[in-house]
Parts: sequence; structure tokens; C-alpha cells
Amino acid sequence: MAASPDASPLPPGPRPIRRLQEAVINRIAAGEIIHRPASALKELIENSLDAGATSIKVTVKDGGMKLLQIQDNGCGIRKEDLPILAERFTTSKLSTFSDLSRLTTYGFRGEALASISYVSNLTVITKTKSDSCAWKACYADGALTPVKAGATSDPKPCAGNDGTTITVENLFYNTPTRLSALRGSSEEYTRILDVVTKYAIHNPHVSFTCKKTGSPSPDVSTPSSSTTVQAIRLIYGQTLAKELLHVSIPSSNKGKEQDLEASADISEDEDSGDGAWNAEVHFTNTNYQAKKMTLLLFINHRLVESSRIKRALEAVYNGVLAKGAAPFVYLSLQIDPRAVDVNVHPTKKEVHFLNEDAIIERIADVVQEALIGQSQSRVFEYQTLLTGGIAEPPSQKIKGKRKTRPDDIDADEAEDANPENSEGAPEASQLGASASQQPAKRKVYSQHKVRTSLKDRTLDSMFPVTHPSQRTGSGDGQGESAATTPGTPPTVIHKAIKESQCYLKSIRDLRDAVLKARHHQLSEILAKHTFVGVIDAARCLSLVQHGTRLYLLNHGALAAELFYQLGLRQFGDLPRIRLDPPPALRTLVALAVDAEEGVGKSGLSKDAIVDRIVDALLARRDMLEEYFSLGFSSDGHVQTLPLLLRDYTPNLDKLPLFLMRLGPQVDWTDEQACFDSFLRELAYFYVPEPLLRDELRAGGPRGEKGADEAEKATLWQIQHVLFPAMARYLVPPKTLLERDAVQVANLPDLYRVFERC
Repeated sequence: MAASPDASPLPPGPRPIRRLQEAVINRIAAGEIIHRPASALKELIENSLDAGATSIKVTVKDGGMKLLQIQDNGCGIRKEDLPILAERFTTSKLSTFSDLSRLTTYGFRGEALASISYVSNLTVITKTKSDSCAWKACYADGALTPVKAGATSDPKPCAGNDGTTITVENLFYNTPTRLSALRGSSEEYTRILDVVTKYAIHNPHVSFTCKKTGSPSPDVSTPSSSTTVQAIRLIYGQTLAKELLHVSIPSSNKGKEQDLEASADISEDEDSGDGAWNAEVHFTNTNYQAKKMTLLLFINHRLVESSRIKRALEAVYNGVLAKGAAPFVYLSLQIDPRAVDVNVHPTKKEVHFLNEDAIIERIADVVQEALIGQSQSRVFEYQTLLTGGIAEPPSQKIKGKRKTRPDDIDADEAEDANPENSEGAPEASQLGASASQQPAKRKVYSQHKVRTSLKDRTLDSMFPVTHPSQRTGSGDGQGESAATTPGTPPTVIHKAIKESQCYLKSIRDLRDAVLKARHHQLSEILAKHTFVGVIDAARCLSLVQHGTRLYLLNHGALAAELFYQLGLRQFGDLPRIRLDPPPALRTLVALAVDAEEGVGKSGLSKDAIVDRIVDALLARRDMLEEYFSLGFSSDGHVQTLPLLLRDYTPNLDKLPLFLMRLGPQVDWTDEQACFDSFLRELAYFYVPEPLLRDELRAGGPRGEKGADEAEKATLWQIQHVLFPAMARYLVPPKTLLERDAVQVANLPDLYRVFERC
């Protein structure tokens, strides 16, 4: 009998139930545990912490999708355990179900490495302290695979340190849907940094490092043996750390008045029974306001999430913070393991525990009490100008025709131009009047900004470095202490050098000549310069910065002019350097004459030349001592030398040459010419330059050390004594511009060069 064409088809029967293949089961389970690179890293960090590591280093490439490597110095993995390391449900944390109630470790199911091996290429290098070498093993789909094609899959010996290095490559290479669902590499790396920072704060005794491959510096780096507050300060900054409050909360109401003490330590056995718990909370006060709440929640050292705890803390802050503001809270909750169920989520990011409502309420109450007690005083920060310019008081006006250029504004002037920064915040009415009466200052562009300050001081400026020739007691132990040696003072207060009163017309004429030859632009450069460095000590070349310009200066020529002017400034009232024991004048002059070339061309013997110079100086010793503080004894010994600049002693190796040149180079026949030429020779004697360097180095290791010490002392004096003295006292003449002061760079010009590139 034929079927009717209008008859409906029979409904399909039930589909058969099949047993899934083991590979499909494992891949599905891996997808539940490993959501993204950050979740894989979380499992690996917890394994490292369970192994007792004190140093954890994380290396990431392409957001962890190409490479995710973690290295620790924990106890390592035994070689005999490596074959089953990546199989599911293989663990060293528990053996029976009842062990869950006493669990104190992070992991317990043994699924982390297995899940990672099913969705990536997994490599493990591990070494225990008892092993003589490290062992390397590769895994795929939970089983060992050969390291190289054609080799066996057994672990291979290799070099390595104590601990374990796990490398995860090509994450989700066999699950393209999961891979395409991930965000960009930068966002995934941000999630990785978030995981590392949270564990670094909770484990301050462990050193954490996280960086990208090829990056010279890590993005997260914390030291070991730190504290929670120090870790928060290092990662989140001083702005947040200075607003932190700390409370320790026990489960009982005893000692409630001690909850707010930052130094209170709650022992684990303070309360007994299943309901025992304690909490450590670090949270910001009402002065700190962020756009989004940051909650770091650890329950029994496990990083978890709890919407109920978060809502309770948000409710506490809603009453004390402005709308749209959010706090930072770090909460570490320790609960009896018997009262916690950790096996409620595949990734263990959620847990359930007994008396949850009572514990949350108690924590919220204590935090609220701390905030109320602290919020009696509030600190508000405000910004006077949105453009970031320099605000000037309404009463101050620029006098004169000269307008201030952006190039002339430095950091010190900016501070002086804004008295509001030093004398407190003005009232709101004053701010409004200032904003309405005075327009905002013109914006200063980057190429015109001066990023140095005249008030900056380096640490080495506080520790004087002395020349070896100025030290006593170096070998025989019979010299005076260093505190009494010229040129070796400890920290000295600089006193102003006053101009001496002199009625001699020759000295007045010389002083007037110095003022008439002054170059104003060079004077401004030296008065407001910032020292950069000595670039060539042999050629006396140094770099200084003024405004946005860089200048190359001959500090030797500048020093000669400085010491000449200092001698002229203190004429007749020069301080003295006393030489003890005083050397013989004839001996010093003879040393210089012996070293001088061309003495034979004079037609006189060396002894005759020495006699003439010594006689000339001793015949005028009263005048030299009165005017220049250069003292000779009646029997021909050098007793005192003039001190032109306090805290600076000339290189005494140059003393013989100085005394010898006083004979032929000083014009003793004319008063003004005599004073001028003598002060020039005295200035040359004071100019800093290493002398007898080759002879010092030829003296072996000790001579080499002496030459290095002499060079260090000279460089220190140039930077910390000479240039500050030039800024204060030097009146530079126009002649220095010819070859001794050259502009080598200008910031606006450099910007134009780079713009063309």
C-alpha cells in the first residue's frame, strides 16, 4: 500500500550517547582553567610560591601568546616525577579528600600544567639541590615529547640553577577561536602585570621581576625582604603610599582599641576553633581619590574575587568620598582552612567560607571607624593654571622696557615668581581676582624650557678631595692632622670676600681698568651657569650651561683672571698660608732653575741666577709681606704664602717655578707695573693644573696612584670651588671672548635640526 503524500515524516529518534575521546576531554577542561595568558601565569606563580621560591622572574613576548616564561629558585622537581608532571590530577599537595580541609597551599588539583600542555608547547627545566645537573623535558597533550626530532622523549640533562624554569610557547595555537577572542598583546601584557603586582604586594619577602623580551629594564621589579607598605610604595607610587592606613582585625572583640595600631601583629593561634580568623587591611584615607576602585583580596594567601566584600567596602567609602571617587584597598584574610571551601571554581578565583556575613560586617565596621577618626582633617590639592605656566602676583609688574624672554626663565626664577608656593594657598576670592585681572602667561614650548636649577647640589661636593702634595703624615706619621693642613678643611661655610681699603692710586687704577673691561653678557653667563663637566683637563676645557645654550670655556684662562682679580680685590689684606716646616728659598729657586731650559743663553751660571733672584726677593721682603702676605725669614726661608680663595690651596708642586719667575717676570722698577705683574704671576701659580704627571706615573704603582689622586683633586676643585667662585667674583673682560668662551649648542637650534630629520 503506497504512503500518502500528505503524511508527516516520523520524528527522529534519540541520538546515541558516546564516550568522548580523552584528548577532547582534556582540551575542554583546559579551556575552563586557562582563559588567557594571565590565568596561566597565575597558576605558574602559585606553583613557584608553593615551591618556596624567594625570587620569581617573568619574561613575556607578544602579550604571553608567543612566549611566557617563569623562573624561580624554589625546591625544584625530582627527575622521577617528570614523566607524570603534565598529566591531569597529579599533585604533591594532597592524597585524600579530607586533606582539602587542611589545605595551606595554592594548588591542589594538579590540573594547571596539564591544561597548559594541551593548549601550548610546554618546556620544563628543573634542578633540585641534590641533583648534580638540571633536567629538561618537553610536553604536549599531557605527555613527554622529544626535545628534538628523532630523539627519545626522556628528560635530558642540561645546565641550570636550582629551581624550575617553565616556558610556555604558542599559547592557544590549537584553539584558534580562543586565540582570536583575545585582545591585543598590549592589553594581555597589562593583565599579566596586574597579576604580578598583586602577588608582589602580598608576598613582599619574594623578589618579583616582570619584563618583555628584549627590554633592557623590567616593568615590575621588587626586592626581597621587603614589607607590604614598601611594596605598595614601589609599585603604586609615593602619592598613594603616603595616604595609607593600616588596621589589624582579629575575629574576637578583645583588643578592639588596638585595631588601629599599624604595628599590631595578630598570631595565627590567637583564637581557637573553627571560627578563628584575622585580617590585615591597608587602605587609603579620604585624601586619596581614584577613578576606579583597586581591591587586592587574598583569602588564605589565595588571590580571589568577592563581589560581596567589594560592595561592603564601597558602601563604607560612599559616605566619605566625593561622587565618582574610589579608594585603594588591600585585604589579606586568614581563615581556618576547615571553614573555607576552595573547590568551587575551576580557576579557584572564588571561595566560600563560614560566617561570611559576620566577617564582612566586622571588617567594614573597623575600616569605617578608622576613616572617621582620620577624616577630621582633609588635604585638598588644587591647580592654579591649567596651562602649567607660571603665575605672577597681581601686584607685581615688570618695570622697564626690557621684556622677559622664555629663554631667560629658569627654575629658580620660576619659584621666586610664585610666592603662593611658599607662603600658603590664597583664598578663593584672591584666586578669582587674580584670574580675572591678569591674563595667563604665554605657554613655554619644550625647546625653550630650562631643565636645570642653580640650587642643585651633588653629593660629592660635600666631600673635599685634596691634592697629595697638600697632605701631611702620609708616611712617617709625624705630620699634623688633616684638619690643620691647608686645603683640607671639612665642611666649610663660604664667607664673602670683601674688597680691601686701599689709597694707592696704582691699585685704584688697576681696579677701575677691570671694571671698564667688563663684558656684560659673559658676566651673566658665568653668574647663572650650571656646570656640566670637564671635558679635557690637559687643555683646560669645560662645559657649562646657561639657559638653553651650552658653552665651551677655557677654565685655565678664566681661573687666571679670577685669581688676578681676587689678589687685586684683597690687596694689602690677604690671608696667609703658613708653611710648616718652612722650606729654604734658595733650594726652591735652584730646583726651578735646574729644570728650566735655555738658562745657558743668559751668559750666567745657574748659581749666579739663583743668587740674583734670591737677593731680589729678600731685599723686598717687607713690601711683599705687607702687600701680598708673602713672607720670608731673615735667613731665607719661605714662611707664608698668600691665600687668594678660601677652601682652595694651590698645587704646591708649582711653588719653585712661581718663586723663580718672580725674579725676571716682575717689573720691580714701576709701582703699578710691579703690582700688576706680581699679581699675574701669583694668579698663574694658583691656576689648577696637574704638574709632574709623567714623573709621578714613572714612580711605579705608588706614583700611578698619586697621579690619579692629583687628577681627582684638580677636577673636584675646578667644579666645586673655582666655578662657584667665578659666578660670584669674576668680572670677565672682553678679551676672554676671542678664544676662551665659545657657544657650542643651542636647544632651539637642535630642535630645528631634528625636525628636518
